[in-house]
Amino acid sequence: MCFSRKMRSMEHGSLTHRVANQTPPLPDFNLFAEDEALKEAVAREGLAAAVPGLLDTGRVLGTEEIRQQAALANRYPPVFSAFNAQGERIDRLDFHPAWHALMRGIAARGYHSGPWAGSLSHAARAAGYFMQAQVECGSLCPTTMTYGGIAAMRRDEGLNERWVPTLLSREYDPREAPIEEKRGGLIGMGMTEKQGGSDVRANTTRAVRSADGSFRLTGHKWFFSAPQCDAHLVLAQSEAGLSCFFMPRRLPDGTLNGIYIQRLKDKLGNRSNASSEVEFLDAWAQLLGEEGRGIPTILEMGTYTRLDCVTGSAGMMRQAVSLALHHAAHRRAFGALLSEQPLMQNVLADLCIESDAATALAVRLARAFDSEAPAEAALRRVLTSAAKFWVCKRGIELAAEAMEVLGGNGYTEELPLARILREMPVNSIWEGSGNIMCLDVLRAFAKSSVTTDALLAELSAARGLDPHYDAAFESLAARLKDPLEEHDGRGLAQQVVTLVQAALLLNGAPHAGARAVAEGFCVTRLNATARWGAVFGSSRLAGRERIVSRAALKLS
Repeated sequence: MCFSRKMRSMEHGSLTHRVANQTPPLPDFNLFAEDEALKEAVAREGLAAAVPGLLDTGRVLGTEEIRQQAALANRYPPVFSAFNAQGERIDRLDFHPAWHALMRGIAARGYHSGPWAGSLSHAARAAGYFMQAQVECGSLCPTTMTYGGIAAMRRDEGLNERWVPTLLSREYDPREAPIEEKRGGLIGMGMTEKQGGSDVRANTTRAVRSADGSFRLTGHKWFFSAPQCDAHLVLAQSEAGLSCFFMPRRLPDGTLNGIYIQRLKDKLGNRSNASSEVEFLDAWAQLLGEEGRGIPTILEMGTYTRLDCVTGSAGMMRQAVSLALHHAAHRRAFGALLSEQPLMQNVLADLCIESDAATALAVRLARAFDSEAPAEAALRRVLTSAAKFWVCKRGIELAAEAMEVLGGNGYTEELPLARILREMPVNSIWEGSGNIMCLDVLRAFAKSSVTTDALLAELSAARGLDPHYDAAFESLAARLKDPLEEHDGRGLAQQVVTLVQAALLLNGAPHAGARAVAEGFCVTRLNATARWGAVFGSSRLAGRERIVSRAALKLS
């Protein structure tokens, strides 16, 4: 090719590759300082003392370095090796260095154990966990299980003495060693089996008592979460019925317990985290709690992990909305920025409303875990299951709509929305799927009138602030007077959650943007005549500009 022709070709290529009208990458920003809804939730729940730490966490978690760690941990998932070169069984899991970097940060911030160490309230931890979820959620699986596991283990004198102090450490120690030799530890869980799924009473794993009072377990687990953890809480059938057992990965002499990983699950999402199938062959374990009452024992762990399902979904919702708002503020179509077009404003405002409501609910629910007052105990009993049902389902829809705002770019793996969309269903399925949660809501109301009284008292604080709210309150109050049938479960859970969310938004709306969010929520989610629920953006929102402006990232 002659020189002049080559130059013309290069000039032509430079024209075709000139980039215009593309959204710039997110710069480093503070996840807490840029989130009005989170700051208002923190203030509403009396967490002023936690703000300096949350600001520091928000600064670290909003960096490109952390976002790259999240991407790498998911691009290079854990690798399982059953044997070493000599043919010895080792059941080793190797993680990318980015996974370990994420876990070190989580441990240093105390999200796996802070409330039990007295260094964080449950509500302050939830606010931080909410931001951590915006970064990467696979690493939150062992974090959450340790948080919940400690709650159950503290009731056992021996475990509280031998294991809990190491679990409270803020040092992440991934070494394969007995707990006595480690600087920090993690706890996992194993409940479901092939034949039962959510119906754990169908479990067939057998536990046989030894002469020294310990047990030997033989059977399997179809889902055994984070098998690299130092110990797991598992369910098995003993002579007295389904019981809960504490099962360490390694025995005191350093050898592997009789837990054999069969394979790692090939999952839709949550790819940075190892989920496995295992077999137990005469595996050593000790009874945790009362024999024959395994479900109540392990559900103490499950109550906290369900709280984290709500908080994690709310955090991912905020990240999805942030990405959609950032894109709409830079992308031009049909002669104007997307953020200036009324139909897109409706969609964005509706997404912001949903995210803000989930944020407020997550922090309020976590505050209920900081109190032993009977009313707060009743609220967390019913609201944890109801919120897990509703928020986790709404998160899936929100992530899909936020992805659509970005169009084809959002559908690629180069941006985190694809990962967020794959991640969302985990929280809806894990720790009890939707119908399990709704049945639990029905049981909570049927068990004691204290639950109804506590909920209505919580909701009464917002009466008189919005006509749609008042009408919805009266409807729920009347509904709770009548016997509840099983087929009422989903509708009731939705009604409970949306009313609590509305009350929080109405009671914490000191500024014009927050008032617009509260009014928008009530007119769309609680208005009996509104055509809401089919898709985001289907209702005309009068304050949509204020809502979007409030939630948008104020990036220089």
